[in-house]
Amino acid sequence: MKQSQLFTKTTKNIPKDELAKNAELLIRAGFIHKEMAGVYSLMPLGFRVIKNIKNIVAEEMEKIGSEEIIMSTLQNKEIWQKTDRWDDEKVDVWFKSQLKNGNEVGFGWSHEEPITEMMKSFIVSYNDLPRFVHQFQNKLRNEIRAKSGIIRCREFIMKDMYAFCATDEENMNFYNKTTEAYLKVFKRVGLGDITYVTSASGGLFTDKFSHEFQTICETGEDIIYINKEKNIAVNKEIYNKENLEKMKMEMKDFEEKKTAEVGNIFNFGTNKCEQMGLYFNDKDGSKKPVYLSSYGIGITRLMGVLVDVHHDDKGIIWPGEVAPFDYHLISLAKTDEEKKEAEKVYEKLKQIGKEVLFDDRTNKTAGEKFADSDLIGIPVRLILSTKTLEAGGLEIKNRNENESKIIKIGELLH
Repeated sequence: MKQSQLFTKTTKNIPKDELAKNAELLIRAGFIHKEMAGVYSLMPLGFRVIKNIKNIVAEEMEKIGSEEIIMSTLQNKEIWQKTDRWDDEKVDVWFKSQLKNGNEVGFGWSHEEPITEMMKSFIVSYNDLPRFVHQFQNKLRNEIRAKSGIIRCREFIMKDMYAFCATDEENMNFYNKTTEAYLKVFKRVGLGDITYVTSASGGLFTDKFSHEFQTICETGEDIIYINKEKNIAVNKEIYNKENLEKMKMEMKDFEEKKTAEVGNIFNFGTNKCEQMGLYFNDKDGSKKPVYLSSYGIGITRLMGVLVDVHHDDKGIIWPGEVAPFDYHLISLAKTDEEKKEAEKVYEKLKQIGKEVLFDDRTNKTAGEKFADSDLIGIPVRLILSTKTLEAGGLEIKNRNENESKIIKIGELLH
């Protein structure tokens, strides 16, 4: 992409009501646009980051056997009434509306009930199990107070996955597989060393156990307690002497950390499927309820946490696998020949499969281009100028390092 053709621009201005560092930097760098409190649109740069995150998540979910689908955002009132989760007293984040015929509908904040209802058309026998499906979808939650930038929104992109199994053992095997897959996701996006599997209660989702994936982050909304020696973490809600005694540990074994939740997994057992009437015929001819577990990763939330964790006073520092581009090629060319050389480098990098943002703008100074590059945060900056060409090539500099060096153009292309 040529930067001269990018319709978004960097800016020093941010909305007056925006207090979160992640949203501030993403707005200033042109990754997102704020529509209203808790609602943001993705601009081209932001869309590319989200696409990269989704690709990583999709790859890891498919490796453990999940198939991708997409369900409707519109929710059937009657389906949710079966589990008593249509009631605003039980679930306080609903957005609801009425169709022209007067029927009430909801807008999806989660999909356990609709996916379970749908599976009644496909799960009849033990031969139909297990089944694992996931989707990437805009969820809508009527948060009382949207805060923390894109970490807590009223509309956001979520990956939600659902596992339908014949036995508790099968269900727990997949639960454990998913835990490992999630840890691979967080490692690949650049949060591996600071993300912990955290024991938690079920909350709105289930009265059974659940686990959260919490990333150490000073701007996070949550508090967890970590035992680094044993790699164990529990959230504030269940951090008490009774629970720690069950784990054969004491409070002195843990240290308190501020964190941001980046994923969660829930085990419903057979309760949800019994409520919804999802049963299967087993080998012995008996009718049995299906085991259900669900798995979420907030995709846009993850982008926000990445920015909160990976930035400096100049801007964002994207980890390589999620960055919008591999290289930020900055042309400081003065003559027509130098400009042609910059174009050649750009085209050759594209030919070898590299994603490049080419700053070909002629109305910006070198200082302005470097400031924009720091703010946008692409991992590797390439500079072509009279000076670098005279020295034999391009100046290359990593975003998270101060030093740079000159490399030959041929070296870069191999």
